[in-house]
Amino acid sequence: MFKIKTLLLTLFIAGNALNSFGQNHMGVLIKQQLSASYIKQHLARQHPRLILTPLIEKQLLQKIKTDTLVKNYYAFLEKEAFKISEKPLIKKELVGFRFPNARESLRRLATLSIVYRVSKNPKLLNRINDELINISTFDDWNPQHFLNVAQVALGVSLAIDWNADALPKETINLAKKALIEKAIIPSYDTTAVRMGWISGNNNWNAVCHGGMAAASLAIVDINPELAAKTISRALEKLPNSLKEYAPQGVHPEGPFYWRFGTSYTAITSNLLTTALGSDFGISKSQGFMQTADYRLQITGPSGLCFNYADSDGKTDGEASTLLAWFAAQTGNCTYINKQFFQNPLDPDLMIPGDEDALIPQNEGRLAGLALIWLAQCSFEKTADLPLAWYGKGEIPIVVFRSEKEALENFYLATKGGSGLVSHGNMDAGTFVFELNRVRWAIDPGNQSYFPLNKIGFQLANSKQDSERWTLLTKSNFGHSTVTVNDNLFNVKGNVGVIDFKGGLVPETTLDLTDLYSGNVKSVTRRFLKENNHSLIVEDRFETNSATKKITWQMMTTADVTLVKNGAILKKDGKILNLAVLSTTNFELKVIALDPPPLSIDKRIKNLKRIEISVSGDALKEKKGSIKVRLSDL
Repeated sequence: MFKIKTLLLTLFIAGNALNSFGQNHMGVLIKQQLSASYIKQHLARQHPRLILTPLIEKQLLQKIKTDTLVKNYYAFLEKEAFKISEKPLIKKELVGFRFPNARESLRRLATLSIVYRVSKNPKLLNRINDELINISTFDDWNPQHFLNVAQVALGVSLAIDWNADALPKETINLAKKALIEKAIIPSYDTTAVRMGWISGNNNWNAVCHGGMAAASLAIVDINPELAAKTISRALEKLPNSLKEYAPQGVHPEGPFYWRFGTSYTAITSNLLTTALGSDFGISKSQGFMQTADYRLQITGPSGLCFNYADSDGKTDGEASTLLAWFAAQTGNCTYINKQFFQNPLDPDLMIPGDEDALIPQNEGRLAGLALIWLAQCSFEKTADLPLAWYGKGEIPIVVFRSEKEALENFYLATKGGSGLVSHGNMDAGTFVFELNRVRWAIDPGNQSYFPLNKIGFQLANSKQDSERWTLLTKSNFGHSTVTVNDNLFNVKGNVGVIDFKGGLVPETTLDLTDLYSGNVKSVTRRFLKENNHSLIVEDRFETNSATKKITWQMMTTADVTLVKNGAILKKDGKILNLAVLSTTNFELKVIALDPPPLSIDKRIKNLKRIEISVSGDALKEKKGSIKVRLSDL
């Protein structure tokens, strides 16, 4: 026994074993502190070892010959690589405090490198070399916005790992020196601005720790102690953002920041597994692997997302490329967007943006990685999405949809939660609604940060009196919810799902009462899918002495004609009927929001808010309701 204890103590002091173990928030074992000798012992001996390995590469080369989907996507990437090789090298040009080309640097290095691994074209290798020298000789990678550093670091790490035997040693040494001096060392400067990501719980936590983990594995041969320390920090701190996926994968920051944070969590899991043989419990964290189902559920038949929080609704390639990782891990081909991988530049896969500009789906930093993941997909199973889905979490989400075969393509998504979450808005109780592939009830989505930052607008302030809530995209006046007394929501108010029933006629109820700061005794919102043609939205309320007015709101870009007890909406050659069913003495009107109320508001073509308001005599009764049917009948 004494000899065993002595041996263990010696190993501990010498650093030849794991220094400590811990558990993440859901009890999955996380090795929080890895020694340099442990990493050396378990590190894969051959390059490449970050996401791509010799065995995976062999499989990739075979799939390019035999798998049409992989072959088509590689052909696209090959064209992209040669386009990149003709472009000027990246310059360090800031937009405000951001370095937008950080993302482009990652896209370039990953795309060039994976195509070179397949083609062995010397022109591409020369360009990889030039890109690495260029980015490595920048004075810094913009540590004031550490997301930029993380993205550059990942691209540089993949490029020197994937091309370790082909690049000049001088370039590799220069790049490794830059990873240490411009990424890893600055990541420990807790006195710098915007360093809350280290212990934070939002997408920054995942992105920045993921980038530093990649950098650490790239420089482990020249500074194993620093690499071990940095990877250990990532394993200790990543559970802070991982817990946001519990219990069912719903992401509180919305679809845009889902794809950003989740991509780096997946990448971190992937590169730790290929380099060290384990992801130390990351992929087993509760809800994380289920988040792929969440992403599919919040996408409507139109291809648009339920774009709550600071998100846009446009379909994009980054979601499709990331979902390929989940498909490779699970064998579930439901996660593969075959239409996208067959032809990423198909005009039919482009969605009108804010200014009616076409947004290509292929735009994204994960393009090169996606080829590796796609080649690992075995397509062992297909799992159809539930037609009625309740995703629990900090921001609960409920979705009702029709069967794939239904031409009506019914889709409803609604949410609860609070405006205090990262990137949250005063939008609890809001909904988006599609019928016949037309999105009738919309969310205004996010707006560009830079013009607001430029004028000193306090966008990140979520206090009740913050100017954030003057923006149409952020306040309850820009969402399809219920407003009382024309007041802003209580930003601390939290909305939960109090009832959910699946089946052929699903329904759900949310309790909105906490949003109104005592100006009403209670408000609940019920959604009922009557059939594939019809949705009921019913708001039940009980007033108190402070209640003066209750307003049902629906945001739309359709043309609206008011009729008796309702309205007719027209868009894209389709018609939707809005019928007010249950309330009397109401006022029905349409508020034009194009142009929007403020000059700094996001402008959305043909945007308007349909309002059904109850006030005065109608509120003398303590209980009442506003019941609306939306249908194409």
